[in-house]
Amino acid sequence: MRKYTITIPDALYHKAQQVAHRTSQPVDDVIRTRLEDALDSNSITLHDHEKNELSALSYLSDDALWTIAREQFQPMLQARTILLMDKNSLGTLTTQEFSELSELVERGERLTLRKATAMKNLIGRGHKMILSQLKPTDE
Repeated sequence: MRKYTITIPDALYHKAQQVAHRTSQPVDDVIRTRLEDALDSNSITLHDHEKNELSALSYLSDDALWTIAREQFQPMLQARTILLMDKNSLGTLTTQEFSELSELVERGERLTLRKATAMKNLIGRGHKMILSQLKPTDE
């Protein structure tokens, strides 16, 4: 790791202190994580509202991030997605069903991205990802 010193405005440092206090982590870690996120953000093309939502996850508490990491696609929606995928494989999907399937797949992808971002934040805070920890708490 390379040490590098930069000067930042007091207001920015104060924001980093607030995040560090809320998330129980050192200010240096908050700044380093935010800088990494900013530099990595160009690798994925997302709408601004999606970028904002994912960036906002870093402000959440560990408990809130664990909740997101454990989130599951609703069983009813999962079953519907599987049914539509089967119909698509058989070539019997209607235009309306294709639109519905596209929407369900997109919802699943957004959920996966939120979960991955929550896990990344938790790992950045020193947590380990163990499969059994990712099961919903009601199971």
